[in-house]
Amino acid sequence: MIDIRNEEKEKIRCLLVGEDDKGLSELKELIRTLGMQTIQTITLTRREIQPAYGMGTGKVQEIAALAETYKAECIIFDFEIEPTKQRNWEKLAKIPVFDRQEVILRIFAQHAQTKEAVLQVELAQLVYSLPRLAHMYGSMARQRGGNYGAKGSGETQLELDQRAVRLKIQEVKKKLAKVISTRKTQRKKRKRAELFTVTLVGYTNAGKSSLLNALTGAQTFVEDKLFATLDPTTRQFSSQKSGNILLTDTVGFINNLPHSLIDAFKSTLEEAINADLLLIVIDGADQEALHHYETVVSVLREIGAEGKDRILILNKIDLTEKTQNLTTIQLASTFPGAFKVSAETGEGLDTLRNELEQRFQGELHDYIIPLQDVIVLNTIRRKCSLYNEKWLEDGIHITARVRAEMLASVTPYLVH
Repeated sequence: MIDIRNEEKEKIRCLLVGEDDKGLSELKELIRTLGMQTIQTITLTRREIQPAYGMGTGKVQEIAALAETYKAECIIFDFEIEPTKQRNWEKLAKIPVFDRQEVILRIFAQHAQTKEAVLQVELAQLVYSLPRLAHMYGSMARQRGGNYGAKGSGETQLELDQRAVRLKIQEVKKKLAKVISTRKTQRKKRKRAELFTVTLVGYTNAGKSSLLNALTGAQTFVEDKLFATLDPTTRQFSSQKSGNILLTDTVGFINNLPHSLIDAFKSTLEEAINADLLLIVIDGADQEALHHYETVVSVLREIGAEGKDRILILNKIDLTEKTQNLTTIQLASTFPGAFKVSAETGEGLDTLRNELEQRFQGELHDYIIPLQDVIVLNTIRRKCSLYNEKWLEDGIHITARVRAEMLASVTPYLVH
C-alpha cells in the first residue's frame, strides 16, 4: 500500500480503469478527495478474466501504452486486483498499480482522528496488506513508501514480515476491543437514562453532518468531500416538548465498501444497529440518488440493521428545485412519504423536528386501564405524553402517546 505520509504535495497523475461510467465517476471523486489528479479514464466494455492480468493481453498492452503516453504516475482499477495480478501489472507498467479498495483505505487513513477510528483504519490496512506483502519487495517498494518490517528480500524475510503483521493485527484487535467495550458502556448508560437515540445513515457526502448541525445547533466538521466524517458524533436534539433525543452522525456508505472496513468499523456501525430510529439521508440533487439509496439499504442489510424503524430524508432540495431533473421526478414518485429538507437553507426542518418529537413520544392511542392497575397510569404520566384522562366505572380512559419501550406493557389496555 502506498504510504500517503511520504507522498509529495504535488498532485499525482492517475489513469483510471473501470467497467462502467457510473463506477468511474465515483472513483474520480474518490481520487479528488485524496488530492490526486485524474488524467484519463478507460472503460472496459468487456473484460476477459485472464490469470496474469485479469484481462486480455491486447487490452493490457493498450492500458500500459496509454499510461506511458499520458505520463501517468499510477494506474487505479475500479475493481479488486489480486496481489499476484497487481505485481504483474507493476512489472509491466513500471508504476504503482492499485485498486478501489486501497483508494478508500487511504481516504480513511487521512480522515481518521479519534483513537477508535485510527485503530479501525489500521486494522483494515493490515488485513488488506497481508496477502500483498510479497509484491512489496523490489523497485515498487521504494515508490510505495517502503516495506513492512525489515528491508530484506527472499522467502525467509517475507515470512518474518507476515508474522509481524499477524502479530500487529492481534495487538490492534485487543486495543480496539477495549475501545468497543467503552462504547458499549456508553450505550447502556443511554438506555438506562431512557434516551431516544436517532442515527443518521446515508451515502457519503449526502449532507448528514450538515443536517446534524442544522437540527442540533452543533458545529461538527463539514466538508464537500467523500468520507469527511469517520468518527460517530452524538449531539442532543433540543426541543421544548422532548429534550432527551440524541442524534448520531455516522461514517458514510459507498458502493462496494471493502469488507475489511465493514469488519473494522463494526463498533461504529453498531450505532445504526442499536438506534431507536434511523434517518436515511439521500442527496436529492445527485443524479445517482436512487442508486445511493439502494447501496445504503444493502449495507444496512449486511450489518443487520435492515429491520430498524426509519425515516427517509431527501436533502439538498434547494439544489433540486433549481434543476428539476429526471432524478427529482423519480425520487418524488418512488419515495412519496420522504421528508424533503435543506440543511443549508433550513427548509423542511421544522416538519422533520415535529416528526422526530412524535416518534419519540410514540403513536397516539386510546387506552382503558383497570383501576387496580393505576401504577401503569403513573408510569405513563411520568414517561409519556398524556392528553386525556377520565375515571369511569369500567376503568381509567386515557389518550396518550406511548414510547416504544413501553408499548408491550400497555398493549393489553389498548382500545381497538
